[in-house]
Amino acid sequence: METLTTAFRAQIREVVSLSGQSTAVTEDTVYQQGSAAILPYLDQMVESLLLPGSGMRGMEHLYELYTKAAAGKSCLLCLEHYSNLDLSLFSYLLRRDSERGKAAAGAVVAIAGIKLNEENPVVAAFSSAYSRLVIYPSRSLMEFDAVKDRPEIIRSNAINRAAMKALMEIKVSGKLILVFPSGTRYRPWDPASKRGVREIDSYIKAFDYLCPVAINGEVLHVHQGDMMDDPVSKDLVLLTAGPVRSCAAFRDQCRADAEAAGTADKKQAVADALMGLLEAMHLQAEGERQKLLKG
Repeated sequence: METLTTAFRAQIREVVSLSGQSTAVTEDTVYQQGSAAILPYLDQMVESLLLPGSGMRGMEHLYELYTKAAAGKSCLLCLEHYSNLDLSLFSYLLRRDSERGKAAAGAVVAIAGIKLNEENPVVAAFSSAYSRLVIYPSRSLMEFDAVKDRPEIIRSNAINRAAMKALMEIKVSGKLILVFPSGTRYRPWDPASKRGVREIDSYIKAFDYLCPVAINGEVLHVHQGDMMDDPVSKDLVLLTAGPVRSCAAFRDQCRADAEAAGTADKKQAVADALMGLLEAMHLQAEGERQKLLKG
């Protein structure tokens, strides 16, 4: 099976040559605009991997969310996360739908972990195709040694403060803020990688509306190694957007359910409920996808 590196050598060369951004993140560069010059190369990659029948379901929900964002409401897109092409798939299929889809995709700002910018220059170059707000994820912070890593802890705190300040400004400026509630790609050998991170409760608390999006089908397969060596394969991919929900109502219900169940960690309960919603959507959509695969 081919990998990202072997299957897309030509695109990698072009993207790296076009990418002029510094990969180092500072307090002044946490908000990074997407590159229109690089986006077509990601589209080529995604298009070459999608089988006929691939597409987006629930577009009416995405357009409802986009309308609310355009009216000044803070809006959150909550996506399942299986590979580093998930954002590319979402953006491509949304733009392919219609002119309105192109406008909605142009409003998306993804919350991105700092590793995508700083660990691999090729990954950083590809990531620069999309507008994003760079943060230090909680999983990375947990790996720090309080003494040995003190300079990086100080840096991470400064970056996250700057990111949250920027988020408060852009979330009411017509943007759709995209988050992966699991905080990482799902790795089959690590079931915990599909559990929602507690921090998602803080996002939901700070926003007006959310729209969940399930991802079915796999064109890029996560493995234990360098991200650019992830295997690729063609597949039928369905993305399914669910109904738009009031963040306050959703959060209040989750916390009430947790209280009734005697669950102490209400933040984790909200994250778990959101992941449960996404999993239910995923299972339902998989039935449709299998029917399409069988013709």
